[in-house]
Amino acid sequence: MFDLIRRLRARLAPAPRPIPDDLWQATLAACPLLAPLSADERERLRALCGLFLAHKRYSPVQGMTLDDARCLVIAAYACLPVLDLGFDWLRGWREIIVYPGEFRVRREHHDDHTGVVTEGDDVLIGEAWERGPLILSWADIEQDLADPHAGYNVIVHEIAHKLDMLDGATDGVPPLPAGMERREWIGAFQRAYDAHCAAVDDGADTVLDPYAAESPDEFFAVLCETWYSAPAQIRDEAPELAPLLQRFFHAGRLVPA
Repeated sequence: MFDLIRRLRARLAPAPRPIPDDLWQATLAACPLLAPLSADERERLRALCGLFLAHKRYSPVQGMTLDDARCLVIAAYACLPVLDLGFDWLRGWREIIVYPGEFRVRREHHDDHTGVVTEGDDVLIGEAWERGPLILSWADIEQDLADPHAGYNVIVHEIAHKLDMLDGATDGVPPLPAGMERREWIGAFQRAYDAHCAAVDDGADTVLDPYAAESPDEFFAVLCETWYSAPAQIRDEAPELAPLLQRFFHAGRLVPA
């Protein structure tokens, strides 16, 4: 029965969008993090991007304009973390909302001790909702393209949250590929997270973005964007996690020797 359902879904799924050669070459030139990929890896990424463009819906807001080039840049960096994991790891959501720059989100905070509910605005450059949209600031995407190895990449960061959400809990522990032990991941992750939080609390200068101390899920997302943009930072501050991230993404080739 389940095999029949899968076959029916496959037949009903939209066909991958063809990507013209000139547009693909322009995307490779615009996205420095793709430079280390081999010719075979680039073709596999191109195929993933074709699926991404067919399955995901782009929604520009607040006067933002999106042409084919911008859509493909977003697709390329969104698919990079799943190059070896597969497109199914991007399941469960369909929309990408793109703002021209930072955006505000109204939050409610409930104080468990007093019962008081307060409201306030958070200023964000990206957000990922479980079973909901991926939200991005184009200005910050452009900054990541201009300074690709600074340790930041808003698209990879938010995709990491999507990967983390696949098992229903945003806790920094995504579903792990076959051959990886959850206990090993949790132990190494917790030790690195505790050390990072202690350093931030002490006011020390940390190699990783101090924002990673906000929560375990933010620590994981920062690790992921750093893994692709400045992997030496992970080897410097959290060396125990480098081989685990390499095994998770199957992307050791992206890490400079």
